[in-house]
This record gives sequence, structure tokens and C-alpha cells, in this order.
Amino acid sequence: MQISCEAVHAKRLRGDLFVLLDCREEDEWEFCHIDGAILVPMSGLPSGVSDLEPHRGSEIIVYCHHGVRSLRVAMWLQQQGFKSATSMSGGIEEWSLKIDANVPRY
Repeated sequence: MQISCEAVHAKRLRGDLFVLLDCREEDEWEFCHIDGAILVPMSGLPSGVSDLEPHRGSEIIVYCHHGVRSLRVAMWLQQQGFKSATSMSGGIEEWSLKIDANVPRY
């Protein structure tokens, strides 16, 4: 149900195809986000799930600030039939600390 930020980074370096979903709010996204991610705020679910419909069969990796919201969203997505939804443990905070120090922390 969870994947480490190091494993996500390795997938990106290999060119693996997956959807990187940021479930934080718009103001958090504007402050910082991971390049290539798409934003569907947790507060916008379930109406925002239609944006993900084209990716129903794809791997979806969800992240938030620390990994709590993304775990909830990944579990909810799985209940909606998105069987390959997982949460990036540690969120963008850990991403900034371990992968890309240019991503601001808050």
C-alpha cells in the first residue's frame, strides 16, 4: 500500500510509466510540488476522481505533505477500483530531504 520516495525516484529515473498524484491543497501545491505530478486535492474527492478516470488501469502513486492524507486517498482510490493506487510514505517532506533539496520544505 506504500512506496518509499527512493523507490518512486528510481521509477522516474528508469522511465517507468505511472501517475504521480498530489493530494494536497492548491496553496500547498503553489508553494512546492514534484515536477510531473498532477493535483487532485483530497478535499476535491470524490468529484475530482473523474480527472483520474483515464488512468484507472495505471499505477497511481499519491503523495501529500507527510504521507497521512495520501495513504487515505490511496485506500479510497482502491475502493473505487483504482487497484494500483499506492501512497508515497513520508510525502513531499521526505522527498525534499532525501531526493531533491530544491523542493522547499514547510
